[in-house]
Amino acid sequence: MPKARQDRGAFDWCGLQAMGERNISRPSPNPEHVRVAAQQFERARQAMNAGNHDYSIELLRTCCKLDPANLVYRQALRRTQKAKYKNNLRGSPMSWLTTTIPRAKLERAKRAGDHLKVLEYGEIILSADPWAIGPQIDMAHAAEALGWTEMAVWILEQARQKDPRDVRVNRALADLYERCGNYSQAMLLWGMVCKVNPTDMEATRKYKDLAAQHTIVAGNYTEAAQSGGRLSLETPIPADAPAGRDPLQRTVENLREKINQDPTHPGHYLQLASALAKGGKLDEARQCLEEGLAATGRHFELQLALSELEIEPFRANLQIVSNKLKAEPNNTQLLKLKSQLEHEINRREMDLFRQKADRFPNELTHRLELGIRLFRAGQLDEAIQELQAARKDPRSRLRAHVYLGHCFRDRKNWVLARKNYSEALQAATAGDEEIRKELLFELAHLAVEEGDWRTAIELGNELADLDFGYRNIGKLLDQWQSQLEKATT
Repeated sequence: MPKARQDRGAFDWCGLQAMGERNISRPSPNPEHVRVAAQQFERARQAMNAGNHDYSIELLRTCCKLDPANLVYRQALRRTQKAKYKNNLRGSPMSWLTTTIPRAKLERAKRAGDHLKVLEYGEIILSADPWAIGPQIDMAHAAEALGWTEMAVWILEQARQKDPRDVRVNRALADLYERCGNYSQAMLLWGMVCKVNPTDMEATRKYKDLAAQHTIVAGNYTEAAQSGGRLSLETPIPADAPAGRDPLQRTVENLREKINQDPTHPGHYLQLASALAKGGKLDEARQCLEEGLAATGRHFELQLALSELEIEPFRANLQIVSNKLKAEPNNTQLLKLKSQLEHEINRREMDLFRQKADRFPNELTHRLELGIRLFRAGQLDEAIQELQAARKDPRSRLRAHVYLGHCFRDRKNWVLARKNYSEALQAATAGDEEIRKELLFELAHLAVEEGDWRTAIELGNELADLDFGYRNIGKLLDQWQSQLEKATT
């Protein structure tokens, strides 16, 4: 294995830090185009809410053309394209005929190296068949050539939805993952390519080349899990598992027998994937879920479980980075990597909770979690809509008001920020002391923003009475008192 790859072995996503440093010529956004695209996006959302898919798709394609680097627009467009065809995995029955001209134009743009046109014509094709694989591979290459690596990864991950075992998509995504430094995910995909096409010598070589890297990452994953990293798909070992062998092996054999007896039952695949994940066998858990998707006609719970499982390596690596930062709190490389991992996890969790919210619209906790992640991504207007819906659920009301306050604060709407923080404070119970402290701090700062020093001091004193060391509130009170004295003299 090349030494450069060994040096990165402690982290699965270290290559991300190089993505922003590549010297790639990117088109500069036109401020007027960006402004118009934002207006069109709002109209597209209104059309989508009214059930007008065609008009929404037209507007969103315009958004992508005006501001092609904006991944939010492209994600919204893809969701709308799929919703139009009720996620049938086929698109329009006549798509092969109606997309003949845009396919020809895409090929010409590809040969000419016109990456923006590749993206533009690709979206026209996907409006007729959102699961078309060839155009998505071309679009991913174009996005990467423009330096939009996150978009390229997302496009290829979308392309896998129709057939997770498609060799063309898995090769392209594995290659991209490897260039980004996401070695364990790359290894999993190269392994799938080998399984489908055992004569592919390049895939076999790459799979073996990454195996040592995966061993390092797996060791770190175990370390992260033991020190507080999160494991998903937790399911207890069945009580009727045969005795006398390794507990995980007994469980796997027991569940495999159940799958053989009823291969279309999604619950058995979920339990088996859970057991494998708990045993640290994430690649086998993933293969189990993909096997279940094929056998059950892509059962929705298996899709969710697979999406959740694919986030785990990033969570584990974040735990590793966080642990290392405790020893090196000023390490700029680690701080940058931590931020990149948090962004990637939030993006994936946002997609996961959007799927849940779309499938179960009456389960408002999903909309709460989606709203929180939209807020973290800076998509404030959409976050506000989700959080306002979530606050109708008593279970979600407190957190929904807190994050609505954050959203309106960031939009500099002090009136609505204060209103939501105050309602959250009223809803907080004796067991919500940390939330109470956060709310008192935010309300005090809103008062400072408006020059209301007396209210800021009153709220600050209430907070100091709870925790005098909370976010330097003692020193802040001294500063606010000084400002009040200046204002009254």
